[in-house]
Amino acid sequence: MKPKLNDQLAELLQQMLETEMGGVKIYEMALQCVVNEDLKKEYEEYLEQTQKHERIMRELFEKLGLAEEETPGRLVVRHIGESLVTAMTMAKDSGTPEAAEIVACECVVFAETKDHLNWHLLTSFAEEAKGDLKKALMEAVEQVEDQEDEHLYHSKGWCRELWIASLGMKAVLPPPEEQKSVKTAIGASRAEQARDELLKH
Repeated sequence: MKPKLNDQLAELLQQMLETEMGGVKIYEMALQCVVNEDLKKEYEEYLEQTQKHERIMRELFEKLGLAEEETPGRLVVRHIGESLVTAMTMAKDSGTPEAAEIVACECVVFAETKDHLNWHLLTSFAEEAKGDLKKALMEAVEQVEDQEDEHLYHSKGWCRELWIASLGMKAVLPPPEEQKSVKTAIGASRAEQARDELLKH
């Protein structure tokens, strides 16, 4: 027997699937804008992980007996994702490769902020859920959550350092978040504070 879902959980799951689907397109476009080789490798890895996250969401829908629906919230998520791809295309077509790379990085941060929130909310819900529902949600969360943390904090670090370099200042590339393998907000804050130390080396 499939667990009964409340409407708002069903809505979150619809938006999560759409976010992952959009994320695949965002990383595909970001890879067309990337200049830095280290960042290219990162995006290739994150694209692969995002494709896996989409599969995990589809498996979760199946386990929960949830059909895909075009909810108003899901349509908004799709619109935002498509807008980010359009923004990167504009940057690639009209500016320097370095400027397009920064725009792409900002678009990834926007997308990963929503993605990170989705998984954080699902984790919170899963922790309080019961029975089969808890089991299904926790199985999904455990496969994805650490990767989502990394996607957000590392992308923010790249964005900051690429901007710093573009302003003619000394940047830390790859960023401290990458070098220190950051996966938490506290870790991200510490990594940023370690910039000065890394610049000396």
